Amino acid sequence: MPINPDTKDWTWVLQRPCPECGFNASAATPATAPGVVTGMLPRWRTALQRPDVAARPDDDTWSVLEYACHVRDVFTLFDQRLTLMLTDDDARFDNWDQDQAAVEKNYASADPAAVGAELTAAGERIAASFAGVPETHWGRKGTRSNGSEFTVLTFAQYFLHDVVHHLHDVEG
Repeated sequence: MPINPDTKDWTWVLQRPCPECGFNASAATPATAPGVVTGMLPRWRTALQRPDVAARPDDDTWSVLEYACHVRDVFTLFDQRLTLMLTDDDARFDNWDQDQAAVEKNYASADPAAVGAELTAAGERIAASFAGVPETHWGRKGTRSNGSEFTVLTFAQYFLHDVVHHLHDVEG
């Protein structure tokens, strides 16, 4: 059953720490992204082993399994977008409806072991991608379909908040 879509514009996390998860995006850079991402992978694999991994805590909140599928897809999507930012001048990002993806990919019925392996592989890929970004490229730009503009630096900050926040969501 689909949940109510999150329609908030989370770009405010670039201006101040998140009061929910405590993440301070202003302290993050593309150079710190690999350590943050690889550091969370074992915690996701552990969370995916919970006996209640597919149970939603309420009708409006994803299960641990659904959040893990989302983070796996965020790793992949942001890796693609990072590549665009590094190769295209003023890259443009197509819209991605995370709630539609959850339904189309049937996050709720995914195999937790497979999701753990996929999330780990996607996380390692994006960590390697960020590790390869020279500081001279941190100012390259990309624009989301809603008009939000990012540099590689703010893109890394926004990305890291998203994945850290979701680990907080599942108490990983």
